[in-house]
Amino acid sequence: MNPLALDTTDLLLLGQLQSDSSLSNQALAERAHVSPPTCLRRIKRLKDVGLIEREIAVLSTDTLASSIGHGLTAVVEITLDRQDQGALEAFEKRVANEDAVQQCYRVSPGPDFCLVVHAADMPDYLALTQRLFTADANVRNVKSFFSVKRSKFGARVPLPAAL
Repeated sequence: MNPLALDTTDLLLLGQLQSDSSLSNQALAERAHVSPPTCLRRIKRLKDVGLIEREIAVLSTDTLASSIGHGLTAVVEITLDRQDQGALEAFEKRVANEDAVQQCYRVSPGPDFCLVVHAADMPDYLALTQRLFTADANVRNVKSFFSVKRSKFGARVPLPAAL
């Protein structure tokens, strides 16, 4: 696969979108020093080639807590008995269908996967572990670390300042 040719304008647009994807096309064009039609065309191209996966809203868990509670966030290490391609993909498919699993990483060395999980409370987390880990005969080991405070959260990918 050929790498996507990105120029300074593309990187500037991507950086701005990572900071605030709700910017209007006009505002984004001004910040990137391009015309609005050029901005639209470039953003469409970046989406079409799959560089921009999706645009989401990041909710404030602290503000939301007054309405629905803080919930429980856990970082979970998973080790499988079998690590063949089919077993790894089957586990990934299983956790991808679970809303409580916010992130899933295949890792090496150590466990096979690290998950970031958000559950409403401990009974909800227990039900999740029963569905995902206990019911899967290929899961050998589960090690959970519970968050007591989120001090940083982001999804920003570092980009070079210029090419």
